[in-house]
Amino acid sequence: MRIQPLIAVAVLVLAPWTVAGAAELPFAVAEARVETVDREQIFDAVLEAVHRATVSAQTSGRILEVNFDIDDYVSKDDIIVRLRDQEQRSALNAAEAAFAEAEASFRRIRDLLGRNLVSQSEFDKAQAALKSARAAVEQAREQLEYTRVRAPFSGIVVERHVEPGETASRGQPLMTGLSLEQLRATANVSQPYVDEVRQRGQARITLPAAVGEEHQVVEAKSITVSPFADPQSHTFRVRVDLPDGRHGVYPGMFAKVAFTVGERERLLVPRQAVVQRSEVTAVYVVRDGRISFRQIRVGRHHDGMTEVLAGLSGGEKVALDPIRAGVYLKQVRAGEAQ
Repeated sequence: MRIQPLIAVAVLVLAPWTVAGAAELPFAVAEARVETVDREQIFDAVLEAVHRATVSAQTSGRILEVNFDIDDYVSKDDIIVRLRDQEQRSALNAAEAAFAEAEASFRRIRDLLGRNLVSQSEFDKAQAALKSARAAVEQAREQLEYTRVRAPFSGIVVERHVEPGETASRGQPLMTGLSLEQLRATANVSQPYVDEVRQRGQARITLPAAVGEEHQVVEAKSITVSPFADPQSHTFRVRVDLPDGRHGVYPGMFAKVAFTVGERERLLVPRQAVVQRSEVTAVYVVRDGRISFRQIRVGRHHDGMTEVLAGLSGGEKVALDPIRAGVYLKQVRAGEAQ
């Protein structure tokens, strides 16, 4: 759970103040403060597909088309395999003809019943025959639809079990696929941390990134902890579900999972105050109405705040607009040099 003191710091960022005696500064500043934040333990993980399914034939027939191959992306309800449908179409035509006849007979007997020319039992038989004929039409339509095998979800084809020209029987596997929109990261968590992981139920997943891109970090949708440990490694298998949607990653990739396992105190500054200059991470520190550029070492981010591991002390003030602070510092130095 998120700790309330972080919210107070966020308010400070929204309503920054200037240093006493330095009202002429053209930027706002905020104070570095020690707050209680989540303590995390990071484990290696592997991404898996939550949904993996093998689609089987629901009717028999010769295979006319196999529309997708291994590694192809398939959208939900796309026709992946098409079977010969002459037999099913003939059955549907026959069922529709029988239904039309039963409907005409029902209407005729209903009219006769209104004139008291037939008994109630004859009407009931006609009504039952109509219902039976309607059910036969629905079943025939369903059998015809079975000749067009559709993808149950969007995903990637990982196996194809048939080829065009083969005869498929009912229940025969046709194609296997997995979903890219519902993934999970599976990690092996060591014994000292498993109780906290189970009780707190919080985790962040750092996903692999392409070359030149930043790693994407997402919050866990849910966490499932195995009720028993592996007898060889003595670790617990933990499944961490990613939020629904495509994240540009695939099953089998490595990831990092940071589980919340407690709390700790950390020095925080607003994230917007931190600036990157080549290989240097720094902030502009304001003290006694003067400004200086100071290198710092940072940790993780917390809701718009950044941990400062070294280079800054609690109570020191930092500029919230590093660009304007840098320009101001150059102007001050140029004025002092004259």
